Amino acid sequence: MTVMETTSTRTDSCAAPPHPHRRPEGQDSYTISEVVAFTGLTAHTLRWYERIGLMPHIGRSHTGQRRYSNRDLDWLDLVGKLRLTGMPVADMVRYAELVREGDHTFGERFELLETTRRDVLARIAELQDTLAVLDRKISFYADAGRLYEQDKTTYQQDKTYQQEKTEKAG
Repeated sequence: MTVMETTSTRTDSCAAPPHPHRRPEGQDSYTISEVVAFTGLTAHTLRWYERIGLMPHIGRSHTGQRRYSNRDLDWLDLVGKLRLTGMPVADMVRYAELVREGDHTFGERFELLETTRRDVLARIAELQDTLAVLDRKISFYADAGRLYEQDKTTYQQDKTYQQEKTEKAG
């Protein structure tokens, strides 16, 4: 069973929106080059995912070339999202193993994803704090820049006034 196949009662998928380059079911046989073009991943990365168990059981053509399906592309979408969360590769592999094991692992999958969600929320809060610091700095420099320009203009006007006054006196 592949990681995206239906278990006894449910299908575990990333519920990604449909992609315009996807082929109809039954005609969905993609070469590694096509998957590279669709995903932005390298062929080396795709092969590595397969070696470590993150993308197991990739179909093969009669000549032994890898053939990816729409479900494999869906799985790669999910893996990409998990990578963005900062989930360690070992946890992603564990998640893939749990999916392949079946419905009785829902609880463990839930915990793994819930932990990752908490980590993402903590990182978002950290980034929001960082953004607030940047906003304060940007505001400071915007105000300081305006004041500098005003002071420079005032100084130029005063200097011109002093020169005119000196010329009239002399």
